[in-house]
Amino acid sequence: MRTLTRPPTAHCTMPLYISFLLSEPHYPSACRLAKLMNVSHDSVNRFLLRERFSPKDLFDQARSQLTLEGGVLSVDDSVLDKPYSHHMALVSHFWSGKHHRSVKGINLITLYYTDTKGHHLPVNYRLYDHAEGKTKNDYFIDMLTEVISWGLTPASVTGDSWYSSTKNLKTIKNKGLGFMFALKCNRQVALEHNVFMAVNAVDVPEEGLTVWLREFGFVRLFRTTLKNEHRHYALYLPDDSPLDQVSRTEFEAIHDKHWQIEQYHRA
Repeated sequence: MRTLTRPPTAHCTMPLYISFLLSEPHYPSACRLAKLMNVSHDSVNRFLLRERFSPKDLFDQARSQLTLEGGVLSVDDSVLDKPYSHHMALVSHFWSGKHHRSVKGINLITLYYTDTKGHHLPVNYRLYDHAEGKTKNDYFIDMLTEVISWGLTPASVTGDSWYSSTKNLKTIKNKGLGFMFALKCNRQVALEHNVFMAVNAVDVPEEGLTVWLREFGFVRLFRTTLKNEHRHYALYLPDDSPLDQVSRTEFEAIHDKHWQIEQYHRA
């Protein structure tokens, strides 16, 4: 971001823009800002083109309010609906959990951190750009690597089944971190050597079950129920910590912290 050396003369400024976003979370368009704040649409566009707020700027704003070691780092994405946009950059079709179908919009990928004291804030983000030739999983690994290099040391990384590929789980393990990720119902696990079955066919007790996740290794499997549907989560601890000792209470504590990002994206 620019460092101001004198009071700005522009009609649209950073305090004005932030105030608008806080007061108008559902329709944050330049036209709406111009109408509400009595400034020209062009001055809003000039402001957005002039400023360059980067993911590192977001992290630097958040770090003073967080304990950077030992918390839970969660990944998720949401779609900003743009059904009537035809020639806008970054607009494409993405799967929407809200609409339960593919919709037209801008895809925002967020890393959200909850520290050991319960404070939680977004710490990194990406806007999906097809021109970069990356997948959402590529963005996730890039963002994870960045926040670690910036000084964040989470105890666990969490996410939904979209981000629980074997490659992602191994990357997190190699970084010395634990994780809790949802698994798709057809992911293969084994209770005994080389006897694999789909995770939704496993009888998972309330206190969890240690299984071998195919192409990864041992994880602790937990099951939850939401809207009469079972969801399965794989929990892993770094440094070969004994998974059999992970209780339901410990799983739910991590799961509750992961849920903060769901609430953030729904706000």
